[in-house]
Amino acid sequence: MLVWLVLRTRVHALIAMLAAACIAGLLGGMGIDKTLSVITSGFGTTLGSIGLVIGLGVMMGRLLEVSGAAERIAWSFIKWLGKRREEWALAITGYIVSIPIFVDSAFVILYPVAKALAKSGKRSLLTLGVALAGGLVVTHHTVPPTPGPLGVAGIFNVDIGAMLLTGMALAVPCVIGIVFYAQWLDKRYPDFVPRTLNADEVNAALEQYNKEKEQKDLPSLTLSLLPIVVPIVLIFLKAICSTLATVEGWSGLATHPVVQAINFVGSPVIALAISVLLAVYTLVPRMDKHTTAERLEEGLQSAGIILLVTGAGGALGAILRDSGAGQQLAEQVANLPISPILIPFIVATLVRLIQGSGTVAMITAASISAPILAQIPRHQYVACRSGRNDGVAVLRLLQR
Repeated sequence: MLVWLVLRTRVHALIAMLAAACIAGLLGGMGIDKTLSVITSGFGTTLGSIGLVIGLGVMMGRLLEVSGAAERIAWSFIKWLGKRREEWALAITGYIVSIPIFVDSAFVILYPVAKALAKSGKRSLLTLGVALAGGLVVTHHTVPPTPGPLGVAGIFNVDIGAMLLTGMALAVPCVIGIVFYAQWLDKRYPDFVPRTLNADEVNAALEQYNKEKEQKDLPSLTLSLLPIVVPIVLIFLKAICSTLATVEGWSGLATHPVVQAINFVGSPVIALAISVLLAVYTLVPRMDKHTTAERLEEGLQSAGIILLVTGAGGALGAILRDSGAGQQLAEQVANLPISPILIPFIVATLVRLIQGSGTVAMITAASISAPILAQIPRHQYVACRSGRNDGVAVLRLLQR
């Protein structure tokens, strides 16, 4: 029913999930009071674990947008990698920038960079655009603190730090494959390569770009990367300490003051709060207090509906679990001739293709499949998630 409401009607995903949760609870014999109680508790439990992380993440991303940090990262990689490697530079930039910034906003910011490179007459705009979009899309759908992966983490009750590190690692081969595909497009469709400009036109374009860059007063590369790298490093250190504390003979490590301090600053909420502070005082140091607050609030406005949809997904998952529907579905799925881990992949692919939102697709698939997969015994299993309608799938490693 949920998939039908999302795909075939004008009902918003939030209302569709709440309606599906109510119907599932009542048909499952839970009663009105019990159904409402489970919906509210499931909603609160899910947002309790990821709500602050989503809010802090979008605040940091908004400051990266308005400060010009994304553009600085792009041009720095282009300069380092040199000529004829512009598609690699844009893909790497997309990989990094889309961790905190929404993919559509990041593409709008960075597309002029790809267009400027194509105007030199050396590279195809098709190749550069595909490489940029691919890098942006992959991490946006695999790496927290973007809302989609965070919503999946909350519904599946997966550690956010583990989601971040495994997501970054699994995104690398996807980005490499996309760059090779973009290079193939360059050869397959040579007509997309614009005409070659003469020396005077190239010099004029370069002079115009330098003038615009000076007017923008872009931050340095170090400052641009700092709010992105610092929380990743802190979360990574916490993961290392947590792993070492489980090793035989190292159990006392967990009580060491230094380790406790690392565990504190390495928690996703604190790490992202530090990142927001770094962004405020390094990326926009000359922005007045009122304008800074407005920019941060603009980021929070974009997170409102995402938080509601994520919480509704958690509520639906709680209903399916407590009503016993998850157990019944798991027994039926276990007898199907397909792997259970394909359930979220198939659902997310359908929603993504027809409805268009990757975040809604992730949360819809997670809310349906989490109660089912929780009933199927496995030492480890991977939940496959669709991130794009072009076939890019996100792999989630869940411990059970």
